[in-house]
Amino acid sequence: MKLGQASMKWRNKLKLRWRGGMSLVLAASFALITACGSSADSGTGTGSDAAAANGADSASSSPVEIEFWYGLGGNLGDNMKKTIDAFNASQSDVVVKGIVQADYTETEQKLQAAIASKKVPAAVLSSNIDWARKGYYASLDELIAADQSFNKEDYVQTFLDQGKVDSKQYFLPMYGTTQIMYYRMDALKENNIDPATLTTWEALAEAAAKMSKQENGKTTFYGWEPMWGSDNMIDAVLGKGGKILSDDGKTVTIDSPEWVETWELFRKWINEDKTMGIHFGGQGWEYWYKTIDDVMKNKAAGYTGSSGDQGDLDFSIVAAMEQPGWEGVGQGKPVASAIMAGIPAEASPEQQQAAYKWLTYFSETANTAAWSMNTGYIAVRQSAQEDPAFKTFSEENPQIKVPLQQASHASAPFQDPTGGKINDALKDAADQVQINNIPAAQALKEAKEKAQKELDRVK
Repeated sequence: MKLGQASMKWRNKLKLRWRGGMSLVLAASFALITACGSSADSGTGTGSDAAAANGADSASSSPVEIEFWYGLGGNLGDNMKKTIDAFNASQSDVVVKGIVQADYTETEQKLQAAIASKKVPAAVLSSNIDWARKGYYASLDELIAADQSFNKEDYVQTFLDQGKVDSKQYFLPMYGTTQIMYYRMDALKENNIDPATLTTWEALAEAAAKMSKQENGKTTFYGWEPMWGSDNMIDAVLGKGGKILSDDGKTVTIDSPEWVETWELFRKWINEDKTMGIHFGGQGWEYWYKTIDDVMKNKAAGYTGSSGDQGDLDFSIVAAMEQPGWEGVGQGKPVASAIMAGIPAEASPEQQQAAYKWLTYFSETANTAAWSMNTGYIAVRQSAQEDPAFKTFSEENPQIKVPLQQASHASAPFQDPTGGKINDALKDAADQVQINNIPAAQALKEAKEKAQKELDRVK
């Protein structure tokens, strides 16, 4: 794809307000999805299997129709629709009707209203620990126990465990994500920088300073662009050994030296040295695509973004690498998160069973492998790495392996015991540091005080 064509597609995607992954290809991979509807690891039988078990003719009974809500747009949304269509064609017991929202946030907002009215979908690409504790989501334990084909050990355990609430499985991982590094190969080459040496933040900062260009006090080419928000900086803190809460869970520790030192470096790189830059504000994912656009239009040497960005990138221009660690500490420990789906408790037992069949189908080996190939997100089954199509694809597209490699030493996402108040304090502090140029010590001290009050309230 030519650069001009790529930029036009990104601008069109802005209207969809989604940071989705454009299909990396492999029409054949979705043929595999259809073909594997009756695979041994499906978690449930095919339509004909179920009918035989009940002594009935599946063709003579009406399928259970369910709604599946998901906040995916663009080509990522197209891939979801293809998977839904493949599932519906693979069996005759269940018909999934996909209902699209703008993004994850809108999905949760609409689900909240649906729960209040007791008119819920049977499955939703969303998860909420507090809501699970309040009984708004159904526990999946009984459905899993009755499913002899459910291969718990084959799931990436950090992803499966993220779906547990108080030791019960409420959510199933659909795909995983982690933020990795994308860089222009020509920018590094022109500056005699070997990407293999960029294993620490110190080395990356030095390289960014070398590659950045300024005219009349204004940066015209950034050596690196972190993504706006707290996530990138939290990842860097975790790599230095920082924690959000003390081990006993009673004290917020976001003003520790690991936090202050790390966030202060980001403030300096962005606001004083101006070797790194960020885009912020705008509608939906606008800031995200502007960051990508800077790299692809040769305005920045690289950026930190989602594994799911791989479908939006031209890998004849860019390459991927893991997030760095710190000198004398070790490799990075960025967060690897599972995007999970659940079944609302208000759905009928019949609809819950149908929803479970759909969700486990999505995570079958060939299907999760196809999703990874077509989006760049991480497959949730370990066996996906041995899927023939995935193996062939990864040999030709080595960047697909980077998120999997990083996930092997990643941190689990923070489970906010305050229902999001600590995360909100961190987001506000990140804006203070990145946008308003407030010293990290001051911003984090204020955030810690707010967060501690909220933690004390729930404790």
